[in-house]
Amino acid sequence: MARIFYSLLFYLLMPLILLRLLYRAWKAPAYAKRWQERFGFVQVAPHRQQGIWVHAVSVGETIAAVPMIKALQQQFPQLPMMVTTMTPTGSDRVRAMLGDSVDHVYAPYDTPGAVKRFLRRLQPRLLVVMETELWPNTLHYARGSGAPVVLANARLSERSARGYQKVRFLARPMLQNLSLVAAQGPADAERFRSLGLAEEQVQVTGSIKFDMQPKAEHLAEGQALKQGWGAHFVWVAASTHDGEDELLLQAHQRLRQRHPEALLILVPRHPERFSAVAELVKKQGFVVARRSSGEPVTSATQVLVGDTMGEMMIFFAAADAAFVGGSLIERGGHNPLEPASLGLPVLMGPHVFNFQEICNQLSAEGGLIYVGSAENLYERLQELAEDRELRARIGGCAQAVVDRNRGALDRLVALVAGQL
Repeated sequence: MARIFYSLLFYLLMPLILLRLLYRAWKAPAYAKRWQERFGFVQVAPHRQQGIWVHAVSVGETIAAVPMIKALQQQFPQLPMMVTTMTPTGSDRVRAMLGDSVDHVYAPYDTPGAVKRFLRRLQPRLLVVMETELWPNTLHYARGSGAPVVLANARLSERSARGYQKVRFLARPMLQNLSLVAAQGPADAERFRSLGLAEEQVQVTGSIKFDMQPKAEHLAEGQALKQGWGAHFVWVAASTHDGEDELLLQAHQRLRQRHPEALLILVPRHPERFSAVAELVKKQGFVVARRSSGEPVTSATQVLVGDTMGEMMIFFAAADAAFVGGSLIERGGHNPLEPASLGLPVLMGPHVFNFQEICNQLSAEGGLIYVGSAENLYERLQELAEDRELRARIGGCAQAVVDRNRGALDRLVALVAGQL
């Protein structure tokens, strides 16, 4: 009954959802394309049916899913693979990282009509949902079609768990459609069990993001950039959000007073903000270059705006330290393991509930520094800029945490394969 009311509410809100899509299309034209897919109108050739459906929301989940997808393709080469995302940036990552080895469409909106239409065309043997993207109708009708549903690399923050408890009349029936939850950590697993899942439904595999292997060519390109720039101290501010960039620029301004050769690589989280952030940097009085334009980074350059896709590891490889965004404001933070895997000291704000366990582990081992303000960030950056041994020690601790936790991918793939 709760799901029926939820579906009615979703239909009633559809005009607002479409208006929001129009607004996003106005800011980022890619959102204006392929609307029919969001309503389940997809073309699936008969020989591409009855395979594995993997759903990843956007860029972060897609990047995390790629090693799992490749492992499943090796183990089950006869099964076609469909990858769905919600955003154009996620779609771009699927195409860039997996090419034609998988099919890709946008995921259907979570209405009964769109979901059932999509499932009739795809007829999946298995649905793998990445991390936290849970939708009542999608899970209900997928399980009803006979396909097991796996929540992979699953994480559930305390905040999200409290939210589910408030709507447990809807959340519990939804979660019962999960055949298996492969949780990132024990705390995530316990929160899922507290919502009514049975002990055997939840397994702790660890985070597959620990198993990321940077490409050798990315490392080489990053090192070449660093040598070419000749900057005294390079730091990356990765996946930043509106309201956060100003604080980072304040810290960089103060840092340059002590270290005038310091260079900031500022990488906004969302492509639609690239131009606005570049303008903000100029208005703040910095000498700025944009990566997408091919503008050279000279001794006069103070900020490089990383306004390209798929180059984050190159930027990390060119840096001496990394700040991971979405954490100075209440967005919950983004993945700190990419810079940690390269042996960089990692800095984050206090709002890291999306990666709480990983951040706590990195911090406890001495590989992550929490900062609470622009002033605090400046102080820590100054220490890092002036002490190469400190950078190496903190970065080494971060890398050790990553190395010690590898192996989650093999455990996850084994569990997913068991569902087939």
